[in-house]
Amino acid sequence: MGDKMIINVSGRTDIVSFYTPWFMNRYREGFVDVRNPFNYKDVSRIYFEDVDLIFFCTKNPMPIIKYLKEIKHKIEFNVTLTPYKNDIEPNVPDKRKIIESIKAISKIIGADNIAIRYDPIFLNDKYNLEYHKKAFSKLCKILNGYVKRIIVSFIDEYKNVFKNKKILNYKTFTLDDYKEIGLSFSKSAKENDITVQTCFEENNLTEYGFIKDDCLSCTRAFKITGKIIPKGNIRKGNLCSCVKMVDIGVYNSCRHFCKYCYANFDENKVNENVLKHNPNSSLLIGELSENDIIRRKSD
Repeated sequence: MGDKMIINVSGRTDIVSFYTPWFMNRYREGFVDVRNPFNYKDVSRIYFEDVDLIFFCTKNPMPIIKYLKEIKHKIEFNVTLTPYKNDIEPNVPDKRKIIESIKAISKIIGADNIAIRYDPIFLNDKYNLEYHKKAFSKLCKILNGYVKRIIVSFIDEYKNVFKNKKILNYKTFTLDDYKEIGLSFSKSAKENDITVQTCFEENNLTEYGFIKDDCLSCTRAFKITGKIIPKGNIRKGNLCSCVKMVDIGVYNSCRHFCKYCYANFDENKVNENVLKHNPNSSLLIGELSENDIIRRKSD
């Protein structure tokens, strides 16, 4: 059909970390089915021949590296890399291994096509301003030459964040906090030939040297695909103008169990969904039923 489509793999869960065998099975078969999270029996069938770009979002890209050369589509990576320990990110692998995998991916697809998400930033007694400034500076030095963009955002009170408020013990950002982060992060990034930007934040920190951009803008999507793809869903009062993408993930299915996650809000449900996963199913979680209404997704 040749329609204009970008698939997000995935903002709803970490498919790369936990479900790469399933994704590669779907890629080889040529299509993937996705349930509408608001209408269970409504299933979109996405054929990879209709896809212009695969946008991978993950905290752990290691499982998919060996398959990248098999994927013939254009690829963009956003890898979330934060300095938190296992009190906040209990099941995220050793960050040193993740950094090595970022370098490996950069060598395969090029530094232009991989960005780091330092996301979300929150402040408490342990993870204070000095901690973040040192961590960000070290990250920029290590990844100099391997990435060209780092995307920053600040913690939002999603359902899961509110539930874990005592664990996170985060404080409200002051204008001075934003200024200190803005100046320090900008300096570290610039010294290492990296741009730094926020991700649909009211405080975009441009006055301190951050650039104004989107995670994946319509302009960048056109540059990669040669096709005009519209903006996606508007969030936070038009602050987000990222290109339209189709997410093939399922909420409450990520086993990282990060305490700040927006996509998980029920750990029992996560465990239930993991048991329903079949790497040979066309759906990430569960199976198709005879009552499902399957429609080909075209854009």
